[in-house]
Amino acid sequence: MPTIDRDNSLLLIIDFQSRLMPAIEAGAAAVANARRLLDAARMFEVPVLFTEQNSGGLGPTLPELAGQVAQNRVAQKMTFDACRGAGFVERLGDRSDIVVAGCETHVCVLQTVLGLIATGRRVYLVRDAVGSRRGESKETAIRRMERHGAEIVTTEMVVFEWLGSAEHPRLREVIDLVR
Repeated sequence: MPTIDRDNSLLLIIDFQSRLMPAIEAGAAAVANARRLLDAARMFEVPVLFTEQNSGGLGPTLPELAGQVAQNRVAQKMTFDACRGAGFVERLGDRSDIVVAGCETHVCVLQTVLGLIATGRRVYLVRDAVGSRRGESKETAIRRMERHGAEIVTTEMVVFEWLGSAEHPRLREVIDLVR
């Protein structure tokens, strides 16, 4: 697969919600990396879409992440696979490369990634920006998604592929972002 092209990318942030995150193993690291991805997306004008699973029960998106995106960029859902929600796939627009971060890796992230692959999208799962309550569940889900065609990447891989060149005028900002 080719490198991740910022002009064809959309960043999908799945269910980083206030009542869910305290139970996520190494959740703070996943949130910090999601924040880096959001900052890079803003820097390179990559569109962002959030999902919230049963927000009445799990609460809203964490304020440290949600503050970056207008409310109309949040897809409310009750299905674990966001692609099964009314109008969700249309909200992705013509973006073919979907960069995915979120929780829980073995439930909503897994099912949404499989749904995205079924729509013909290239999916880049950001390993260090996903989380589950148990590490075993996270790792098993990552292996399954990879077997079905998801590319497994890290936050820095995404950011530097979006950057593309050391000659890019935002190189210094990117280096500061990943430090």
